Amino acid sequence: MTETRLRTWTHSTGYSLAAIFIGALALQNLRYGFYQLFYLALAMTALLLAGLAYTLICRRQQLSAPGHLVVLAGLNSGLVAAVLTMNSEGISHWAMPLLVLNLLILPLRQGLALSSLLLVPLITVLWLEHSAADALMTSIGLILLMSVSALYIWNYDHMAQSAQDLAITDPVTGAHNARFLDETLQKEISRAIATGHALSVISLNLDHADEIRDLHGKDGMQTLLKNVTEHLFEIIRAGDTLYTLNGSEFFLILPFTPEEGVRVIAERIRRSIAEREWPDIGKVSVSLGCTTRGNGDTSTDSLRSRAMQAMHEARKRGADSAWFSPGEPVKA
Repeated sequence: MTETRLRTWTHSTGYSLAAIFIGALALQNLRYGFYQLFYLALAMTALLLAGLAYTLICRRQQLSAPGHLVVLAGLNSGLVAAVLTMNSEGISHWAMPLLVLNLLILPLRQGLALSSLLLVPLITVLWLEHSAADALMTSIGLILLMSVSALYIWNYDHMAQSAQDLAITDPVTGAHNARFLDETLQKEISRAIATGHALSVISLNLDHADEIRDLHGKDGMQTLLKNVTEHLFEIIRAGDTLYTLNGSEFFLILPFTPEEGVRVIAERIRRSIAEREWPDIGKVSVSLGCTTRGNGDTSTDSLRSRAMQAMHEARKRGADSAWFSPGEPVKA
């Protein structure tokens, strides 16, 4: 289940359960003749059903649907107004489903802010109009409910972010993996087309990788790849991105970098790796193929293919070398 579908399901369930709860309160108040509370509960139920309908209509944009804030702000402000104007026993319990909804549907900071704006006047009225014991018990219960809900949502967001990081990150090197490469490269190509700025890429391959693996084993190879990755992170600039492909291959995306810049960066990488003494391995070298986006490069395939061909050309010319393959010049 995707994140969008999961949020659609949880939002729909939350709105539905809250609507059933408030709707039941409406019928109960109608039965006992509390018409003001009946109309309040009826209006809140209508807003909850509107939130449910909005969730279903915007089910493909749940991660960035601003209408939820409008619906929940209306629900919370309506309850606050009722608490301040009606002297009714038990109305404070109506806040419980709203507290959970605020934190379940909105981003955590927004949910906490809206819940706090609901609790402050509610607790104030409780202490002014009820006995200290009743006010204390109700206040503790509401604050505890908000705290537990916030903790659950924070833990869920943390786990979701960790899962997303694992999905796009190579577990050995810590660099982005091939799954994330095409998505990012296509975005950078689109941005380069829109802005007219240069875009360059580098395909980097560790020379004699099979021999290194045979001589030092899998653990030694993984340690080397991790160390090389950390070294590359120290060299590349802010805004550049690094990817690990097929074990011993790397790929770099260099936005706003023309031909002269990518040549300098490739040579700096080649020289710094070759001159360094790597722990337990000694001297290693890399072959690099680099290219700059041309006028016909509107998708990732052509740019990646040309960078790979340039890297293979560098390997043909011997280890520890870099080769630039030009694309069709970009027309101004």
